[in-house]
Amino acid sequence: MLRLTGVTKTFFPGTINERRALDIDDLALGAGEFVTIIGSNGAGKSTLLNLVSGVYTPERGTIEIDGHDVTRLPDHRRAGMIGRVFQDPMAGTAPHLTIEENLAIALTRGSRRGLGWGVTARRRERFAEDLRLLEQGLDKRLKAKAGLLSGGQRQALSLLMATFSEPRILLLDEHTAALDPQRAALVVRLTESLVARHKPTTLMVTHNMEQALGLGDRLIMMHEGRVVADVRGEEKARATVPGLLSMFEKVKGAGMSDRSLLT
Repeated sequence: MLRLTGVTKTFFPGTINERRALDIDDLALGAGEFVTIIGSNGAGKSTLLNLVSGVYTPERGTIEIDGHDVTRLPDHRRAGMIGRVFQDPMAGTAPHLTIEENLAIALTRGSRRGLGWGVTARRRERFAEDLRLLEQGLDKRLKAKAGLLSGGQRQALSLLMATFSEPRILLLDEHTAALDPQRAALVVRLTESLVARHKPTTLMVTHNMEQALGLGDRLIMMHEGRVVADVRGEEKARATVPGLLSMFEKVKGAGMSDRSLLT
């Protein structure tokens, strides 16, 4: 479903600030697999998501989706295959458009748009039905501007929009980090529900170790642009937060001060 082979990304090449941000030998995810990604700041987590989505292009290596080489395709050419939710709740919606207008755009992501009504009676009916899943009362506020919603409501809407066109790949970049604990718990619950419903191959970056262990069926630990641990199956089911911290410290040779970067 998703495979990165020999992929590297270097920032500021040829300068004093040159930094190898990512160096992936071989990373393969199966169809419908839900992978959480942890690692300290600068480990390459968001860079990995930006490469998969087409925001960045690697210096070398290949990125494949469903066996098709998408390495050189820009992000707008991958839009129909990939949904993404960002850390900032304001980044996933257009604030000046209504809820139903945002959903209409999400519905046609990656497809040709001709002249015609973006919001029809049939679509409005579907939008209301799907919005009820969010348990936010947004199904009764279809004509409200997205910019008037709270951060938690906008993030829930962004999550729904990212899965609306049933993308093959779903990228979640610390999508609960900016929310209070109550809203974060709601978005986590919605994440589980929507992933189970649409079954995209999912990559979720998080600094929350409990989230990383509780969600998905596989956990990847990154450090200095590399995958340093790949935990799945029974091993993941038995894993604990102290165990992951101990594993990280062995890899990094770090002390207690680095724990705050992972929790």
